[in-house]
Amino acid sequence: MSLTVKDLEKLQKQAPDYRMELVNGSIRVMSPSGYESDEVAFRFGRRLADWVEPQRIGRVTGSSAGFTLPDSNTRAPAVSFVRAERLRRAPRSCAQLAPDLMVEVKSPTDSIEDLEQKINNFLQQGTRVGILINPETHLVTVFRPDTEAIQFTDGEILTVPDLLPGWQVQISDLWSPVFDEFEEQE
Repeated sequence: MSLTVKDLEKLQKQAPDYRMELVNGSIRVMSPSGYESDEVAFRFGRRLADWVEPQRIGRVTGSSAGFTLPDSNTRAPAVSFVRAERLRRAPRSCAQLAPDLMVEVKSPTDSIEDLEQKINNFLQQGTRVGILINPETHLVTVFRPDTEAIQFTDGEILTVPDLLPGWQVQISDLWSPVFDEFEEQE
């Protein structure tokens, strides 16, 4: 039996504490991502939103914002960006389009292959840039349709000039900080 977006919405109302995606007619319950991967996603999203919002060029969302793609899958990237001219008003439910940029962050339970497959599905549905962030290896991989992936490591600067001209982020700024020493607040 192949499920639909309506089925997903009904199940989501019945179990609001669970994040779900609709993939090829089946419901996937998404597990919590893990602390580090969520912190990395937040750090990326915050840096992107801090640049996008003052310019009013689009919307940046986190992992709970779903997209119903042209192939009828409903997926939720860790971070996404949609240009303002494509989504003038935020929908109350899932956006009925592919985001311009989508980001996935590897958690301890994720496989790189599954994340790359998800990114490629988004690219096939109209997403212009997909980014895979791996906190375990400090590696960021940028995917675009019909081109070879590009990898970035610590010491390098990530840019997306074809979509976000002028935006940049140091790869090393994405990782969770380590607090070796700290002073106790009085």
